[in-house]
Amino acid sequence: MPRFDERKDFIPVRIAVLTVSDTRGLDQDKSGNTLVGRIEGAGHILADRKIIRDEREQISEQLREWCANNEIDVIISTGGTGLTGRDVTVEAHRDVYEKEIEAFATVFTMVSMNKIGTSAVQSRATGGVANGTYLFALPGSTGACKDAWDEILQYQLDYRHLPCNFVEIFPRLDEHLRRK
Repeated sequence: MPRFDERKDFIPVRIAVLTVSDTRGLDQDKSGNTLVGRIEGAGHILADRKIIRDEREQISEQLREWCANNEIDVIISTGGTGLTGRDVTVEAHRDVYEKEIEAFATVFTMVSMNKIGTSAVQSRATGGVANGTYLFALPGSTGACKDAWDEILQYQLDYRHLPCNFVEIFPRLDEHLRRK
């Protein structure tokens, strides 16, 4: 189903990975490692990587810092998207978004339904844009990270993907800021 325009050159995207966890360090971060492997395997650039606790202000502060960094095009977080009291990643993302990409959550749910059935309703994966940067919040499971990358992000972050992709509109994401 995915189609690529092989006449176009691949454009590597600079991606930061944020793992949200109260208990993991880099050596136990399977989901973060999964994302890093897929990002680099696709030819993109790992721009930064951090682990941060499930604290809404700390998460949103890190997202804002990366959105202000011209060397980061995309932020992918993993963890903290569930329903428990400590799951605040979605709220932190929404604190930062200028625009939410509602269809990302819908498509992620569709992909998840094919893998885990109705358990997909427990995910609050989300995507948005802020300061010319794409942000995606994924569940903390390795399977969810694989599904989001393999079924959605690897295509949308490839400039050659048809009929459209996120990369081709990078120059226009912050045009509202330049019109003033």
